[in-house]
Amino acid sequence: MDIEKIRTLVALMEENELVNLEISSDDEHISLTRHYDAPAPTMMAAPTAGIAPAATEAKAQVKAGSVETSPMVGVFYSAPTPNDPPFVKVGQKVQAGDTLGIIEAMKIMNPLEATQSGVIDEILVDNSEVVQFGQPVIRYKA
Repeated sequence: MDIEKIRTLVALMEENELVNLEISSDDEHISLTRHYDAPAPTMMAAPTAGIAPAATEAKAQVKAGSVETSPMVGVFYSAPTPNDPPFVKVGQKVQAGDTLGIIEAMKIMNPLEATQSGVIDEILVDNSEVVQFGQPVIRYKA
């Protein structure tokens, strides 16, 4: 396996913002996956910000209402296919058991179901975004 070939493929993934890349030939198979959370470095890049303003800002962002959290690490999809409408929209009323989205983990599509009835106040993650175990995904109105 040629390390320069792998470095070129990694650079290609970064340049095109690819999450997965898989290449096969007769004698080799390469599968690359990137896992990252883009907003985190931006939040850490403000060393001159004071502690008090950051704490105030964090408190201001906390909203009332219960949340649905991700039961696993995976990729969140808001619709069954890219051409279909999303499962839920802000302001939509849902019943317990309704599908709110899909979380893909290890190439298995797992439905994210509502654990309660309510009205969707906010969708906290974007389509195709990697989610972590316990990460808030949907917020209900209080």
